[in-house]
Amino acid sequence: MKLQRKNRRALALGALAVSGALALTACGSDETGSSTGGDATGAASSNIKCDDAKGQLLADGSSAQKNAIDAWVAQFTAACKDVQINYKAGGSGAGVTAFTQGQVAFAGSDSALKPEEVEASKKICSGGQGINLPMVGGPVAVGYNLQGVDNLVLDASTIAKIFDSKITKWNDPAIAKLNPDAKLPNLKIQAFHRSDESGTTDNFTKYLIATAKKDFPYEGGKAWQAKGGQSAPQSSGVAQQVKQTNGAIGYFELSYVKDNIKAVKLDTGAAEPVEANIENATKAIAAAKRVGTGKDYALELDYNTKTEGAYPMVLVTYEIVCDKGNKAETLPATKAFLNYIASEDGQKILTENDYAPMPTEIITEVRKTIEGLS
Repeated sequence: MKLQRKNRRALALGALAVSGALALTACGSDETGSSTGGDATGAASSNIKCDDAKGQLLADGSSAQKNAIDAWVAQFTAACKDVQINYKAGGSGAGVTAFTQGQVAFAGSDSALKPEEVEASKKICSGGQGINLPMVGGPVAVGYNLQGVDNLVLDASTIAKIFDSKITKWNDPAIAKLNPDAKLPNLKIQAFHRSDESGTTDNFTKYLIATAKKDFPYEGGKAWQAKGGQSAPQSSGVAQQVKQTNGAIGYFELSYVKDNIKAVKLDTGAAEPVEANIENATKAIAAAKRVGTGKDYALELDYNTKTEGAYPMVLVTYEIVCDKGNKAETLPATKAFLNYIASEDGQKILTENDYAPMPTEIITEVRKTIEGLS
Protein backbone atom coordinates (compact mmCIF):
# COMPACT_ATOMS: atom_id res chain seq x y z
CA MET A 1 0.00 0.00 0.00
CA LYS A 2 2.84 2.41 0.82
CA LEU A 3 4.36 1.72 -2.58
CA GLN A 4 1.01 2.34 -4.26
CA ARG A 5 0.66 5.67 -2.50
CA LYS A 6 4.21 6.70 -3.43
CA ASN A 7 3.39 5.86 -7.04
CA ARG A 8 0.19 7.85 -6.84
CA ARG A 9 1.92 10.89 -5.38
CA ALA A 10 4.66 10.75 -7.97
CA LEU A 11 2.20 10.49 -10.82
CA ALA A 12 0.03 13.25 -9.40
CA LEU A 13 3.05 15.55 -9.17
CA GLY A 14 3.80 14.79 -12.79
CA ALA A 15 0.26 15.75 -13.69
CA LEU A 16 0.72 19.17 -12.11
CA ALA A 17 3.03 20.03 -14.97
CA VAL A 18 0.17 19.73 -17.43
CA SER A 19 -0.84 23.16 -18.70
CA GLY A 20 -4.34 24.59 -18.38
CA ALA A 21 -6.68 24.34 -21.32
CA LEU A 22 -9.30 26.42 -23.10
CA ALA A 23 -12.89 25.23 -23.28
CA LEU A 24 -13.67 23.42 -26.53
CA THR A 25 -17.07 22.33 -27.73
CA ALA A 26 -17.92 18.75 -28.70
CA CYS A 27 -19.38 18.58 -32.19
CA GLY A 28 -18.08 17.89 -35.72
CA SER A 29 -15.95 14.97 -36.97
CA ASP A 30 -12.44 14.00 -38.10
CA GLU A 31 -10.18 11.12 -39.13
CA THR A 32 -7.12 9.91 -37.24
CA GLY A 33 -3.61 8.83 -38.22
CA SER A 34 -1.31 6.27 -36.61
CA SER A 35 1.82 7.61 -34.90
CA THR A 36 3.06 6.12 -31.62
CA GLY A 37 4.31 7.86 -28.49
CA GLY A 38 7.87 7.53 -27.28
CA ASP A 39 9.06 5.58 -24.27
CA ALA A 40 10.73 8.34 -22.27
CA THR A 41 8.61 7.59 -19.18
CA GLY A 42 8.87 3.81 -19.29
CA ALA A 43 7.04 0.78 -20.63
CA ALA A 44 3.54 2.17 -20.10
CA SER A 45 4.05 5.21 -22.34
CA SER A 46 5.84 3.17 -25.03
CA ASN A 47 2.54 1.52 -25.90
CA ILE A 48 0.53 4.75 -26.13
CA LYS A 49 -0.66 5.52 -29.67
CA CYS A 50 -0.82 9.26 -30.20
CA ASP A 51 -2.18 9.05 -33.76
CA ASP A 52 -2.93 12.64 -34.87
CA ALA A 53 -3.60 13.80 -31.30
CA LYS A 54 -2.69 17.42 -30.63
CA GLY A 55 -4.03 20.55 -29.01
CA GLN A 56 -5.87 21.13 -25.77
CA LEU A 57 -8.58 19.01 -24.15
CA LEU A 58 -10.81 20.39 -21.44
CA ALA A 59 -12.78 17.90 -19.38
CA ASP A 60 -14.77 18.10 -16.16
CA GLY A 61 -16.67 15.82 -13.82
CA SER A 62 -16.22 13.13 -11.19
CA SER A 63 -13.78 14.02 -8.44
CA ALA A 64 -13.79 10.35 -7.38
CA GLN A 65 -11.65 9.52 -10.41
CA LYS A 66 -9.36 12.57 -10.17
CA ASN A 67 -6.37 10.61 -8.82
CA ALA A 68 -6.73 8.14 -11.69
CA ILE A 69 -7.04 10.94 -14.25
CA ASP A 70 -3.93 12.65 -12.85
CA ALA A 71 -1.94 9.42 -13.23
CA TRP A 72 -3.26 8.81 -16.75
CA VAL A 73 -2.61 12.37 -17.89
CA ALA A 74 0.97 12.25 -16.62
CA GLN A 75 1.70 9.12 -18.66
CA PHE A 76 -0.28 10.13 -21.76
CA THR A 77 1.09 13.65 -22.14
CA ALA A 78 4.65 12.43 -21.57
CA ALA A 79 4.20 10.25 -24.67
CA CYS A 80 1.92 12.54 -26.70
CA LYS A 81 3.71 15.82 -26.16
CA ASP A 82 1.46 17.78 -28.52
CA VAL A 83 -1.56 17.28 -26.24
CA GLN A 84 -2.52 19.20 -23.11
CA ILE A 85 -5.33 17.92 -20.87
CA ASN A 86 -7.07 19.85 -18.10
CA TYR A 87 -9.51 17.79 -16.02
CA LYS A 88 -11.35 20.12 -13.66
CA ALA A 89 -12.91 17.49 -11.31
CA GLY A 90 -15.79 19.77 -10.39
CA GLY A 91 -18.08 16.82 -9.60
CA SER A 92 -20.26 14.55 -11.71
CA GLY A 93 -23.13 17.03 -11.91
CA ALA A 94 -20.89 19.84 -13.11
CA GLY A 95 -19.26 17.53 -15.63
CA VAL A 96 -22.53 16.38 -17.18
CA THR A 97 -23.77 19.98 -17.37
CA ALA A 98 -20.53 21.11 -19.03
CA PHE A 99 -20.81 18.26 -21.53
CA THR A 100 -24.44 18.87 -22.49
CA GLN A 101 -23.62 22.57 -22.93
CA GLY A 102 -20.76 21.75 -25.28
CA GLN A 103 -18.04 23.17 -23.03
CA VAL A 104 -15.85 20.04 -22.76
CA ALA A 105 -14.56 17.29 -25.02
CA PHE A 106 -15.62 14.62 -22.53
CA ALA A 107 -16.97 14.39 -18.99
CA GLY A 108 -16.58 12.00 -16.09
CA SER A 109 -19.61 10.90 -14.09
CA ASP A 110 -20.15 8.31 -11.37
CA SER A 111 -23.75 8.00 -12.56
CA ALA A 112 -24.91 7.14 -16.06
CA LEU A 113 -26.65 9.84 -18.11
CA LYS A 114 -30.36 10.25 -17.42
CA PRO A 115 -32.78 10.17 -20.38
CA GLU A 116 -33.19 13.94 -20.31
CA GLU A 117 -29.40 14.37 -20.29
CA VAL A 118 -29.05 12.07 -23.29
CA GLU A 119 -31.67 14.16 -25.06
CA ALA A 120 -29.82 17.38 -24.20
CA SER A 121 -26.56 15.90 -25.52
CA LYS A 122 -28.06 15.49 -29.00
CA LYS A 123 -27.87 19.26 -29.42
CA ILE A 124 -24.07 19.22 -29.23
CA CYS A 125 -23.42 15.74 -30.69
CA SER A 126 -24.23 16.42 -34.34
CA GLY A 127 -26.08 13.34 -35.59
CA GLY A 128 -25.33 11.42 -32.40
CA GLN A 129 -25.72 11.48 -28.62
CA GLY A 130 -23.77 11.19 -25.38
CA ILE A 131 -22.83 7.66 -24.34
CA ASN A 132 -21.54 6.15 -21.09
CA LEU A 133 -18.20 4.34 -21.23
CA PRO A 134 -17.38 2.62 -17.89
CA MET A 135 -13.69 3.16 -17.24
CA VAL A 136 -12.95 3.40 -13.51
CA GLY A 137 -14.27 1.28 -10.66
CA GLY A 138 -13.80 1.25 -6.95
CA PRO A 139 -15.31 1.11 -3.51
CA VAL A 140 -17.12 4.07 -2.03
CA ALA A 141 -15.26 4.03 1.26
CA VAL A 142 -16.85 5.24 4.47
CA GLY A 143 -13.78 6.91 5.91
CA TYR A 144 -13.45 7.91 9.54
CA ASN A 145 -11.00 9.62 11.88
CA LEU A 146 -11.38 8.39 15.44
CA GLN A 147 -8.35 8.36 17.71
CA GLY A 148 -7.80 4.99 19.38
CA VAL A 149 -10.11 3.08 17.02
CA ASP A 150 -8.20 1.37 14.22
CA ASN A 151 -10.90 -1.10 13.19
CA LEU A 152 -14.55 -0.20 12.83
CA VAL A 153 -17.47 -2.25 11.53
CA LEU A 154 -20.77 -0.66 10.54
CA ASP A 155 -23.86 -1.97 8.78
CA ALA A 156 -26.13 -0.13 6.36
CA SER A 157 -28.72 0.75 9.01
CA THR A 158 -26.14 2.30 11.32
CA ILE A 159 -24.46 4.23 8.49
CA ALA A 160 -27.86 5.55 7.39
CA LYS A 161 -28.67 6.75 10.91
CA ILE A 162 -25.26 8.40 11.32
CA PHE A 163 -25.60 10.38 8.10
CA ASP A 164 -29.21 11.29 8.91
CA SER A 165 -28.24 12.59 12.38
CA LYS A 166 -30.18 9.84 14.18
CA ILE A 167 -26.99 8.49 15.76
CA THR A 168 -24.85 11.33 17.09
CA LYS A 169 -22.30 9.80 19.50
CA TRP A 170 -19.52 7.31 18.79
CA ASN A 171 -20.40 5.20 21.82
CA ASP A 172 -24.01 4.76 20.67
CA PRO A 173 -25.32 1.24 21.52
CA ALA A 174 -25.82 0.41 17.83
CA ILE A 175 -22.15 1.09 17.06
CA ALA A 176 -20.98 -0.64 20.26
CA LYS A 177 -22.93 -3.79 19.37
CA LEU A 178 -21.11 -4.07 16.06
CA ASN A 179 -17.74 -3.35 17.69
CA PRO A 180 -17.67 -5.17 21.07
CA ASP A 181 -13.87 -5.00 21.36
CA ALA A 182 -13.47 -1.33 20.45
CA LYS A 183 -13.01 1.44 22.99
CA LEU A 184 -15.55 3.87 21.63
CA PRO A 185 -15.35 7.40 23.07
CA ASN A 186 -18.25 9.53 24.26
CA LEU A 187 -17.56 11.88 21.37
CA LYS A 188 -19.85 13.68 18.97
CA ILE A 189 -19.95 12.24 15.46
CA GLN A 190 -19.22 14.82 12.78
CA ALA A 191 -20.59 13.50 9.51
CA PHE A 192 -19.51 15.14 6.25
CA HIS A 193 -21.30 14.89 2.91
CA ARG A 194 -20.84 16.49 -0.50
CA SER A 195 -22.02 20.06 -1.04
CA ASP A 196 -21.97 19.73 -4.85
CA GLU A 197 -23.97 17.42 -7.08
CA SER A 198 -22.03 14.21 -6.98
CA GLY A 199 -22.14 10.76 -8.52
CA THR A 200 -20.41 9.50 -5.39
CA THR A 201 -23.38 10.79 -3.37
CA ASP A 202 -25.70 9.11 -5.86
CA ASN A 203 -24.01 5.72 -5.45
CA PHE A 204 -23.66 6.09 -1.67
CA THR A 205 -27.34 6.88 -1.23
CA LYS A 206 -28.39 4.15 -3.69
CA TYR A 207 -26.61 1.68 -1.43
CA LEU A 208 -28.40 2.99 1.67
CA ILE A 209 -31.79 3.00 -0.09
CA ALA A 210 -31.27 -0.57 -1.35
CA THR A 211 -30.17 -1.91 2.03
CA ALA A 212 -31.69 0.33 4.72
CA LYS A 213 -34.66 2.14 3.18
CA LYS A 214 -36.48 2.36 6.52
CA ASP A 215 -33.57 4.24 8.06
CA PHE A 216 -32.83 6.35 4.99
CA PRO A 217 -36.23 7.48 3.64
CA TYR A 218 -34.98 9.63 0.78
CA GLU A 219 -35.16 9.42 -3.01
CA GLY A 220 -31.41 9.67 -3.49
CA GLY A 221 -29.66 11.30 -6.42
CA LYS A 222 -26.59 13.47 -6.95
CA ALA A 223 -27.74 16.14 -4.48
CA TRP A 224 -27.56 15.38 -0.75
CA GLN A 225 -31.02 15.18 0.84
CA ALA A 226 -30.65 13.82 4.37
CA LYS A 227 -30.82 16.02 7.46
CA GLY A 228 -27.94 17.45 9.44
CA GLY A 229 -24.27 16.86 8.94
CA GLN A 230 -21.71 19.19 7.39
CA SER A 231 -20.80 19.63 3.74
CA ALA A 232 -17.67 20.09 1.66
CA PRO A 233 -17.04 20.29 -2.10
CA GLN A 234 -15.68 17.33 -4.08
CA SER A 235 -14.27 14.10 -2.69
CA SER A 236 -11.03 15.86 -1.82
CA GLY A 237 -12.90 18.41 0.28
CA VAL A 238 -14.82 15.79 2.25
CA ALA A 239 -11.64 13.76 2.78
CA GLN A 240 -9.76 16.84 3.98
CA GLN A 241 -12.44 17.59 6.58
CA VAL A 242 -12.37 14.01 7.85
CA LYS A 243 -8.56 13.99 7.91
CA GLN A 244 -8.34 17.06 10.14
CA THR A 245 -11.28 16.35 12.47
CA ASN A 246 -11.19 13.76 15.25
CA GLY A 247 -14.62 12.12 15.39
CA ALA A 248 -15.37 12.75 11.72
CA ILE A 249 -16.82 10.40 9.13
CA GLY A 250 -17.48 10.85 5.40
CA TYR A 251 -17.73 9.00 2.10
CA PHE A 252 -15.39 9.11 -0.89
CA GLU A 253 -13.48 6.88 -3.27
CA LEU A 254 -10.91 4.53 -1.71
CA SER A 255 -7.90 6.45 -3.07
CA TYR A 256 -8.71 9.25 -0.59
CA VAL A 257 -8.29 6.92 2.39
CA LYS A 258 -4.86 7.89 3.73
CA ASP A 259 -3.06 9.78 6.49
CA ASN A 260 -5.48 9.99 9.45
CA ILE A 261 -8.37 8.35 7.58
CA LYS A 262 -9.33 4.69 7.97
CA ALA A 263 -12.05 2.81 6.07
CA VAL A 264 -15.07 1.18 7.71
CA LYS A 265 -15.66 -2.54 7.15
CA LEU A 266 -19.22 -3.34 6.06
CA ASP A 267 -21.41 -5.88 7.82
CA THR A 268 -23.43 -7.04 4.79
CA GLY A 269 -24.96 -10.11 6.38
CA ALA A 270 -22.22 -12.34 5.00
CA ALA A 271 -20.15 -14.50 7.33
CA GLU A 272 -17.48 -11.83 7.82
CA PRO A 273 -17.44 -8.02 7.55
CA VAL A 274 -16.16 -6.91 4.15
CA GLU A 275 -13.17 -4.64 3.75
CA ALA A 276 -13.20 -1.77 1.25
CA ASN A 277 -10.48 -2.86 -1.15
CA ILE A 278 -9.95 -3.32 -4.88
CA GLU A 279 -10.42 -7.08 -4.96
CA ASN A 280 -13.71 -6.97 -3.06
CA ALA A 281 -15.03 -4.11 -5.18
CA THR A 282 -14.17 -5.94 -8.39
CA LYS A 283 -16.25 -8.92 -7.23
CA ALA A 284 -19.27 -6.63 -6.93
CA ILE A 285 -18.68 -4.79 -10.22
CA ALA A 286 -18.30 -8.07 -12.13
CA ALA A 287 -21.88 -8.92 -11.19
CA ALA A 288 -23.26 -5.67 -12.70
CA LYS A 289 -25.80 -5.87 -15.52
CA ARG A 290 -25.51 -3.84 -18.70
CA VAL A 291 -28.61 -1.69 -19.16
CA GLY A 292 -27.30 0.62 -21.89
CA THR A 293 -28.23 -0.10 -25.49
CA GLY A 294 -26.39 0.41 -28.78
CA LYS A 295 -23.00 1.98 -28.11
CA ASP A 296 -24.00 2.98 -24.59
CA TYR A 297 -22.58 0.83 -21.79
CA ALA A 298 -24.46 1.98 -18.68
CA LEU A 299 -24.37 -0.61 -15.89
CA GLU A 300 -26.77 -1.56 -13.11
CA LEU A 301 -24.98 -2.41 -9.86
CA ASP A 302 -26.26 -4.78 -7.17
CA TYR A 303 -25.88 -2.78 -3.96
CA ASN A 304 -27.62 -5.45 -1.90
CA THR A 305 -25.34 -8.38 -2.68
CA LYS A 306 -24.44 -10.68 0.20
CA THR A 307 -21.87 -12.63 -1.79
CA GLU A 308 -18.97 -13.55 0.46
CA GLY A 309 -16.13 -11.08 0.04
CA ALA A 310 -18.05 -8.71 -2.26
CA TYR A 311 -17.98 -5.06 -1.19
CA PRO A 312 -21.34 -3.73 -2.40
CA MET A 313 -20.88 0.02 -1.88
CA VAL A 314 -19.15 0.57 -5.21
CA LEU A 315 -19.20 3.08 -8.00
CA VAL A 316 -18.33 2.97 -11.67
CA THR A 317 -17.12 6.18 -13.26
CA TYR A 318 -18.14 6.70 -16.88
CA GLU A 319 -16.30 8.80 -19.41
CA ILE A 320 -19.10 10.52 -21.35
CA VAL A 321 -18.50 11.37 -24.98
CA CYS A 322 -20.47 11.76 -28.20
CA ASP A 323 -20.78 8.55 -30.20
CA LYS A 324 -21.01 10.75 -33.32
CA GLY A 325 -20.48 14.45 -33.89
CA ASN A 326 -17.37 15.10 -31.82
CA LYS A 327 -15.56 18.33 -32.68
CA ALA A 328 -12.89 17.89 -35.36
CA GLU A 329 -10.25 19.72 -33.31
CA THR A 330 -10.66 17.48 -30.25
CA LEU A 331 -11.64 14.09 -31.69
CA PRO A 332 -8.12 12.71 -32.37
CA ALA A 333 -6.86 13.63 -28.89
CA THR A 334 -10.07 12.41 -27.22
CA LYS A 335 -9.90 9.04 -28.96
CA ALA A 336 -6.19 8.63 -28.29
CA PHE A 337 -6.61 9.41 -24.59
CA LEU A 338 -9.67 7.16 -24.18
CA ASN A 339 -7.91 4.38 -26.09
CA TYR A 340 -5.00 4.63 -23.68
CA ILE A 341 -7.02 4.62 -20.45
CA ALA A 342 -9.06 1.64 -21.69
CA SER A 343 -5.91 -0.27 -22.65
CA GLU A 344 -4.25 -2.93 -20.50
CA ASP A 345 -1.58 -0.42 -19.48
CA GLY A 346 -4.15 2.23 -18.64
CA GLN A 347 -6.27 -0.13 -16.59
CA LYS A 348 -3.19 -1.43 -14.78
CA ILE A 349 -2.50 2.08 -13.50
CA LEU A 350 -5.86 1.92 -11.70
CA THR A 351 -4.74 -0.89 -9.41
CA GLU A 352 -1.57 1.05 -8.62
CA ASN A 353 -3.72 3.96 -7.41
CA ASP A 354 -6.36 2.17 -5.30
CA TYR A 355 -8.97 1.90 -8.07
CA ALA A 356 -10.60 -1.18 -9.56
CA PRO A 357 -10.10 -1.90 -13.29
CA MET A 358 -13.11 -2.82 -15.37
CA PRO A 359 -13.77 -6.55 -15.80
CA THR A 360 -12.30 -7.91 -19.06
CA GLU A 361 -15.62 -8.54 -20.79
CA ILE A 362 -16.73 -4.94 -20.15
CA ILE A 363 -13.53 -3.11 -21.08
CA THR A 364 -13.17 -5.17 -24.28
CA GLU A 365 -16.49 -3.84 -25.53
CA VAL A 366 -15.59 -0.31 -24.44
CA ARG A 367 -12.41 -0.45 -26.56
CA LYS A 368 -14.45 -1.40 -29.62
CA THR A 369 -16.80 1.51 -29.04
CA ILE A 370 -13.94 4.01 -28.71
CA GLU A 371 -12.51 2.93 -32.06
CA GLY A 372 -15.84 3.78 -33.71
CA LEU A 373 -16.19 7.30 -32.27
CA SER A 374 -16.55 9.93 -34.95
